[in-house]
Amino acid sequence: MPVSPENPTLIDQINALLPQTQCGQCSFQGCRPYAEAIAFGSADINQCPPGGDEGIRDLAALLNVPCKPLNTEFGVHKPASVAFIIEQDCIGCVKCIAVCPVDAILGAAKFMHTVIAAECTGCELCIAPCPVDCIVMQAVPGNAAELNQAQKSAQFKRRYDARCLRKQKQEVEKAERAQKKKQALLKQLGKAGR
Repeated sequence: MPVSPENPTLIDQINALLPQTQCGQCSFQGCRPYAEAIAFGSADINQCPPGGDEGIRDLAALLNVPCKPLNTEFGVHKPASVAFIIEQDCIGCVKCIAVCPVDAILGAAKFMHTVIAAECTGCELCIAPCPVDCIVMQAVPGNAAELNQAQKSAQFKRRYDARCLRKQKQEVEKAERAQKKKQALLKQLGKAGR
């Protein structure tokens, strides 16, 4: 069901039905880009393994299109899981922290890291960059199962949006520092040329 850019509400509705894991298994850089692709007709509704059959049914109902099975080219639906760091093996490289889309990993360079299980989306993006293979996936703890999928998706989206906002702010601050440094250098060069 293609839409026009003037109708962003459909994109928002599609995005709200996605699990907000930001895992990229659908071949897009997160849930929002996948929602946009579905809305514009360039992606199918069955490309999200974390959403599974329930997610596909919800998307089909919203878009009034036939339901279809998950396209296994993008992966298979798995039970909900969270990352766990084997702390005694962690070398504190911070590579997992850099890729976590929801800032669910705590730690600092050269110090042991840990995952906030209640905030982890289970995206598995932290596994590949770990140079010592100290990250494993575990079943979601019992207390996390108390939230329904819509609540978890909303929580994950808030964390992802907060991370994006923080990263954007850091980029602006970095650009401002570079500009000030450049101005100071030009000022020094101007004084030296006199």
